[in-house]
Amino acid sequence: MNSLSVYQRLPILLQHAACSLAGGRIQYVRFGPAFQRALRDAEARTLWSLDRIQAYRDQQLRVLVDHCYRTVPFYRHRFDELRVRPEDITTFDDLDLLPTLTREEIQRCYPDIISRAVPQRQQVAASTSGSTGTGLRFVTTQAAVHSTWATWWRYRRWHGIELGTWCGHFGGRAVVPVSQAVPPFWRYNYPGRQILFSVYHMAPATLDAYVAELRRRRPPWLHGYPSALALLAAHMLDRRLELGYDVRWITTGAENLMPQQVTLLQRAFGVRPRQHYGMAESVANISECELGSLHVDEDYAAVEFIPNPDGPGHRIIGTSLTNLATPFLRYDVQDVAVLSNDGCPCGRPGRVVASLDGRAEDYVILKNGARLGRMYHVVAGLMNIREAQVYQRVPGEVVIRVVRGAGYGESDEAQLLDRVRHRVAGLAEVRVDYVDAVQRSRTGKLRFVVSDVPEGQLEYLC
Repeated sequence: MNSLSVYQRLPILLQHAACSLAGGRIQYVRFGPAFQRALRDAEARTLWSLDRIQAYRDQQLRVLVDHCYRTVPFYRHRFDELRVRPEDITTFDDLDLLPTLTREEIQRCYPDIISRAVPQRQQVAASTSGSTGTGLRFVTTQAAVHSTWATWWRYRRWHGIELGTWCGHFGGRAVVPVSQAVPPFWRYNYPGRQILFSVYHMAPATLDAYVAELRRRRPPWLHGYPSALALLAAHMLDRRLELGYDVRWITTGAENLMPQQVTLLQRAFGVRPRQHYGMAESVANISECELGSLHVDEDYAAVEFIPNPDGPGHRIIGTSLTNLATPFLRYDVQDVAVLSNDGCPCGRPGRVVASLDGRAEDYVILKNGARLGRMYHVVAGLMNIREAQVYQRVPGEVVIRVVRGAGYGESDEAQLLDRVRHRVAGLAEVRVDYVDAVQRSRTGKLRFVVSDVPEGQLEYLC
């Protein structure tokens, strides 16, 4: 019996305690004493001149490239094969001497991409499925974790949110057993000051309970998947419900924030949502400022925008400047951005992004009418899946389209089915279809959840 199964069998009060215990550990890892220094340093760079920020990025890049050549077998072989020396890459513009790095290459060559200079005791496990449904596990470092969270909290502090602010969190953690049919559909993380709302129980018959809990606890900050927050906002507008207090901040992540969702959230909560773009691989970060512009965090990673061969916009290619355990040089994120030709009068240096494409997902509709968004957790860390996509033709039926990797076997299918069935808790029939390729959008992106059910389509609420 795994830890999740044990957790789900606990009484609700002990589940609250377990969430707080896990939250305390997370606080220690992310926000220890070294984090405060990382945050001070990041904030000090906020209004540096463009020349100064580029010089800082290039200096970090030179250190990283030298580290990769000396300590990472994969990169030493790649450099030698191309007859490129570390000293050939001195600035951001020299990165195109190297080919891009794909997720498939990382999966295939993973042991050789780990630095020999970072001892195992200093490695921190990480995983992601990204926006393509391809599982990836890797290791990072404590310093890289602090750098990421310092960059994210710098952005939040731009908008006045301080550490320790109570937050109503609408994310993908399975904190409430999916089979639970009555409130509370949330758990508390007291060290992290979070009310963890389950996105797997959001249905017309349950959303009044969510509104009641927000009224009772009055968190000034709401954060989570735009798809989940939009469900709540649409319900409130349809029922003419009000919270009875002022929400000061709404922030979103993990998915595209669509213009229609911005309008919906503003109408329901009276505040404009703010977004940032980032990922576990730490190869790019884009943060929205107070004036609504999306700024590339030039001091965090070396982010390239190359013409998209599959359609409009530019592909995002990123190099992490902080993860010395599993360095990613010119990593193809497989997301697409449209760059802005205008700067921003806020004074922050660097490039501005007009829009992002890559994380727009439909909903899965269960037999009871509940809508599940952001389903990527079902494939996170499943290394033998090359690509995956959740497809729904009718409510209560789910098809997982899978492109198998070389090592894929029966145990991978069993694990995938177990994860999906756990999420839907008997409220949907699930099957796996094996395909050679998954259809892309017009920009060449793989949408992880695609629905032919009108009520499940992203545009339905708006």
